[in-house]
Amino acid sequence: MSDERIFVESQVFLQDVLGLEQILHMFDLLPDIIFWIKNADSQIVYANQQFVQHIGLHSLQQVVGKSDAAFFPPHIARQFINDDLSVMNGQSITDRIELNMLKTGDFAWFSTSKRPLYSQNRMIVGSYGFTQLLTKTSQVLSSIDAIKAPVEYVRKNYHTDIAVHELADLAFLSVSALERRFKKYLAKTPKQFINEIRLENARRLLIETKLPIMEIAFRCGFSEHSYFSRQFKTLFGILPSQIRETLYQH
Repeated sequence: MSDERIFVESQVFLQDVLGLEQILHMFDLLPDIIFWIKNADSQIVYANQQFVQHIGLHSLQQVVGKSDAAFFPPHIARQFINDDLSVMNGQSITDRIELNMLKTGDFAWFSTSKRPLYSQNRMIVGSYGFTQLLTKTSQVLSSIDAIKAPVEYVRKNYHTDIAVHELADLAFLSVSALERRFKKYLAKTPKQFINEIRLENARRLLIETKLPIMEIAFRCGFSEHSYFSRQFKTLFGILPSQIRETLYQH
């Protein structure tokens, strides 16, 4: 039997015997793999159980038809949706290293890949992607060793004054080299990273504690309340006081 005939018969098997739904359910068996499919409007049409659990929900029905804006803070949702647009323009994202905050407040490294989704007539009709939580022993992490030390320093000392040259010294790099590494692996400058870490922690304290907003701002490295509120609104699309008001309503 020729290789071509074997290939054709395998495709018939996949289409007629297994079926698409059964193939998709196989992604539920992959540990630490978050998988999703979106339409051209960045709305989820399918996600595996790891995705559903990752965003704190219980069933696929709660996810389908919604965009990332329904599950993530505005600045993160915007990043994901912008990715979708780039991918649907034909760009591929392969093993991009990302640093995200977990619900516990800890940070973890993820590796993300995204591809355009084609119809049978080869038209791009959406996108799909995988995200994998990386372990400390993962070989992929070796590529970000140059920024691991400054990232960890910011994570532990975000409430203090942090100079970019201090972070560069920790990584044994010049300031310009450090900035290039941050742009490459985190798609932001060191100053943007420091600011976002502070604001992410402030958002968590707003939700999980009853500390006054001014005290939260101070604890997260902001000396001026008005500046903190402006930065918070720019990143999250909502004022700190509005978050508190929403919590008190429930």
